[in-house]
Amino acid sequence: MINLGTPDSPSTGDVRKYLREFLMDGRVIDIPYWKRWPLVNLIIAPFRAPKSAAVYQQLWQDRGSPLLFHGRDLQTLLQESLGREYQVALGMRYQNPGIEQALEQLRSASHIIVIPLFPQYASASTGSVQEKIMDLVKNWVSIPEIIFVSNFLEQPLFIEAFAQLARPYMQQTDFDHFVFSYHGIPERQIRAAAVDNYCRLNEKCCASYHSKNQFCYRAQCFQTSRLLASALDIPVQNYTVSFQSRLGKDPWIKPYTDQVIREFPAAGIKKVLAFSPSFIADCLETTIEGGVEFRDIFLEAGGEHWQLVESLNDSPTWVRCLKEMVISRSD
Repeated sequence: MINLGTPDSPSTGDVRKYLREFLMDGRVIDIPYWKRWPLVNLIIAPFRAPKSAAVYQQLWQDRGSPLLFHGRDLQTLLQESLGREYQVALGMRYQNPGIEQALEQLRSASHIIVIPLFPQYASASTGSVQEKIMDLVKNWVSIPEIIFVSNFLEQPLFIEAFAQLARPYMQQTDFDHFVFSYHGIPERQIRAAAVDNYCRLNEKCCASYHSKNQFCYRAQCFQTSRLLASALDIPVQNYTVSFQSRLGKDPWIKPYTDQVIREFPAAGIKKVLAFSPSFIADCLETTIEGGVEFRDIFLEAGGEHWQLVESLNDSPTWVRCLKEMVISRSD
């Protein structure tokens, strides 16, 4: 299992180190190296690290980074569920524990199933993991069969796991509206993945999910939302799909969550239940951005109640989902 990664500590130095590795990935900031290096190392990392470190300090718990300790818990539970016939390793695309360390644990296996823990495929997340793994194993004398899971947004147990977390909130509060907020990516990356120039970056081309947009991250997010809404009996007019965590001045996929939620109270939407279905473990983008910053924006605009559904973390249904994905690819 591979997740994005986290700084080793919330110190400015460790956050700067993490940002440099993360943002120097050519699939994350997809501009030529000679432009990317000074942008990341001379501008973004030095100036962003102190601010990000302060936010990580809010996120950090006694066990450390939630993304990491939830990942370790998930590794333990999946190992117990699969039994001795399998070995489960956990790696992070950036920082520790690294992908190379995880692969070394599995080097003698007959085949390796790689599950990037990103429900929707994007070049900057799943694609980066796939590229890194192939680069690491290319010099192995014996390379076992490697099976990649590209996405799992349509796995029934993935949808049900999120639905189970949401239902108690829905029973306690009569929400006016629901928000499915996903991590954003630049529009240019969506266009680059388009098949036969299908992409128009509008509601029409994301209204269904099929062979021409199966690798379109935005279309996958809309499909995830439709499946979650169906599982929770949420009418289409009662939910919004939006995107968060943009970086830089280039246009990113829209609509932007922070802008959308500012308009809700004036339209009579005062109580919102929010989801972050592109994240399977709580992290800075869920707990802080989705749970605190968006809540403050909504309340300042006149909203009354903002509730974020927690990520899957180590929920039993999510463990069952992962087990099914592994077993189905082991035959």
